[in-house]
Amino acid sequence: MVEPVLPELIELQFAAERRLRAEEARKAAASELRERIVDAYEAGVPVSRIAGEARVSRQAVYEMLGLRRLSRARA
Repeated sequence: MVEPVLPELIELQFAAERRLRAEEARKAAASELRERIVDAYEAGVPVSRIAGEARVSRQAVYEMLGLRRLSRARA
């Protein structure tokens, strides 16, 4: 016996597809942002300026560049 297709399940499938597309778009945007941050850094733009323009923290910029901020010297 074939189960009937419920409208709620069709809507659920559409919502799941939209979520997958949104996740793919988010990953692509994050990858592009990382590339542009690297380009700006290599062009000599200060990290604080990159962070402001990218609307992320300086720490996020350092992480995307694969750099670690040096911690302050311990007393």
